[in-house]
Amino acid sequence: MNVLFWHLHGSWATAFVQGKHRYLVPVNTGRDEWGRGRARTYPWPDSVEEVEVGALTDDDVDVIVLQRPAELDLVAHLRRAPRVYVEHNTPRGYAPETRHPMADRDDLTLVHVTHFNDLFWDAGATRTQVIEHGVVPPAVRWTGELERLAVVTNEPARRNRVVGADLYPRFTPVAPLDVYGMGVAGLSMDGVTTHDDPPQAAMHAEIARRRAYLHLCRWTSLGLSLIEAMQIGMPVVALATTEAVAAVPPNAGVLATRVDTLVEAARWLIDEPEAGRILGEAARRSALIRYGLDRFLADWDRLLEDTSCASR
Repeated sequence: MNVLFWHLHGSWATAFVQGKHRYLVPVNTGRDEWGRGRARTYPWPDSVEEVEVGALTDDDVDVIVLQRPAELDLVAHLRRAPRVYVEHNTPRGYAPETRHPMADRDDLTLVHVTHFNDLFWDAGATRTQVIEHGVVPPAVRWTGELERLAVVTNEPARRNRVVGADLYPRFTPVAPLDVYGMGVAGLSMDGVTTHDDPPQAAMHAEIARRRAYLHLCRWTSLGLSLIEAMQIGMPVVALATTEAVAAVPPNAGVLATRVDTLVEAARWLIDEPEAGRILGEAARRSALIRYGLDRFLADWDRLLEDTSCASR
């Protein structure tokens, strides 16, 4: 099956292209957000091909996987290929009553990556389905020999309270923070070291040496970096918000909405690496089962095949 989709979210796309299909990824000369092409910092298989969207015909595409409303106009000339729309994010504004851009449509299926997102978005009469994340298992395992804390997030200076960057100074008296991700270089805080857009494998190797993983997002969809950290075997210290309360079982870390509780948990894990090992082993077991790649790809295969068959 020929599946057209944009390279938008690196970790999600990396898991998605591990399937059995031929994946067509738009590219343009600037390699910007509308034509990023193949990944450069993630390992992708040869089944991913770069294409010019405007040159595609109906004979080239079996299913279109959309991720942004503007993509609808870019594939308007592909009239026969059925559409699936993936929603990666939580709603903005007054969340319980926020209408989804794809609400009340009968020409596509809206796929949420978490049950939390499905609960909060108002999709009207549009068909919805939840396909939870899947992760390519990281090649490294947690060692935790460095008395430091790891955070993975994008653009923390701009997103600030959304991703909990304003809370970092509460944790730096406990241990230095290493913040990894795209656009982290703009963050400047005492006790915080930034690592801007590292290759995925190198980032995994580095965070695995840190004592614990901090997930301080107030309002966001479930970060794949949290799942990756759990699969590495890292103990988790996280705000008990959004989907994190379902993703992190009680024996895999410490979750709370009281920040002082999380600061004390971080201090405990810095001082007691054996406790971190026990929590991390539970985190790894849970994440491998719930967010395994085989389950993720099987769920997507069923949806893509059902969508393609229904359009014939």
